[in-house]
Amino acid sequence: MGAGLHLPPPIARELVARGRVPDVSEQPSPPPPYSPDDRGLEEIPSVEVISRAAVMLLSAGAERLGLADADPENSPHRDLDEARRLITALAGLVTASAEYLGLHAGPLRDGLQSLQKAFREASVVPDPPGQGPGEKYTGPVY
Repeated sequence: MGAGLHLPPPIARELVARGRVPDVSEQPSPPPPYSPDDRGLEEIPSVEVISRAAVMLLSAGAERLGLADADPENSPHRDLDEARRLITALAGLVTASAEYLGLHAGPLRDGLQSLQKAFREASVVPDPPGQGPGEKYTGPVY
């Protein structure tokens, strides 16, 4: 960020989804008993496996940037080194599998770019263009 420029945290700018889903507990529920109707990995389409992995990386990256907290800069979960690794892994996955993702590719690219921008904002000394997390796969993100 430029000298003297201070942006409010992403959550204050409504860049982070917040809220609760009705009838969903925040406490993890025990796994249901095994059912013969459960799908094995061999039955799940590749686009679904890739998309699930990408969403997990997106979520974990956002957590490590502190974006789930009201004050990301003071989040106990904030760890920019971990966020860098997760964002780079996400960039590699999305870039390498874009041709297979169909209509899922656009939203995943948008989410990735949002994380890359949030990382740049969170960094005390931002990386030079093209050297931020995942930018070796996506190109520079400004």
